[in-house]
Amino acid sequence: MAHEQIQAPDNTAVRTALWRAMHLQVDPPPHVIEDQIGLQLVAPGDDWRARPDMDQQATSGFRAAIVARARFIEDLIAEQADRGVTQYVILGAGLDTFAQRKPELASRLRIFEVDQPGTQAWKRHRLVELGYGIPDWLHLVPVDFEASEDWLKKLATAGFDPGRPAVIVSTGVTMYLTKDATAATLRQIAGLAPSSTLAMTFLLPTELVDDADRSGLRASEEGARASETPFISFYTPQEMLALARESGFKDARHVPGTSLAERYFADRTDGLRPSSGENLLLATT
Repeated sequence: MAHEQIQAPDNTAVRTALWRAMHLQVDPPPHVIEDQIGLQLVAPGDDWRARPDMDQQATSGFRAAIVARARFIEDLIAEQADRGVTQYVILGAGLDTFAQRKPELASRLRIFEVDQPGTQAWKRHRLVELGYGIPDWLHLVPVDFEASEDWLKKLATAGFDPGRPAVIVSTGVTMYLTKDATAATLRQIAGLAPSSTLAMTFLLPTELVDDADRSGLRASEEGARASETPFISFYTPQEMLALARESGFKDARHVPGTSLAERYFADRTDGLRPSSGENLLLATT
């Protein structure tokens, strides 16, 4: 059947997983997160650290930004779980490994990972192959976005209860979508049960990025274009907040990427700091 076709995850998902593993391998402790499982899933071969996009110095800011946002999301999930929220939805889940790395917290939740059918089939296969399996609280939800499948309908079929609060997370996705598509997603999420929380990353326009980080942002834009997944949408914080409020969220906050640097990297002596350019929207229904 077509929906069972296995398709390796895209470059972006692989790169994110490898950067997370690299943080553990090349940056001294304390580690912002510890994630080797994405590396196990990808199984890139022994020379993966020689890839140009793994250059230890040149990509350190991106590596730090990726682990910072992952840690921010994990802290948010832990805090929401303590408040009694039991549903966690990851849009464009890629090689997310929260369920495998934090089983004691994850098993208190119902986790729904939403992604393209081919990627989901690949991940399911790899998790089983590596012995992690798919516990009954983890739901891999295949959604064909290109065929305009309704992800909320697919979620409900997988056991999601729209009448109960949830945490919905979308990291590293909005830059690949039109602003209309993101606005439509925001409206759907704003219609979920009261006290649901959305955390969504977005890229700043180049002119709002620190001078030191502009060339890196341009390089990642070129890389995205070359791998046929171009960045098409950038947002000022004001624009993203307005979009969230127009979509019907009760409360919307802007979390600057720089605040994550202060939160997770303040005491480091090795100079590791997240590059600027990616910020977060934190909104509640």
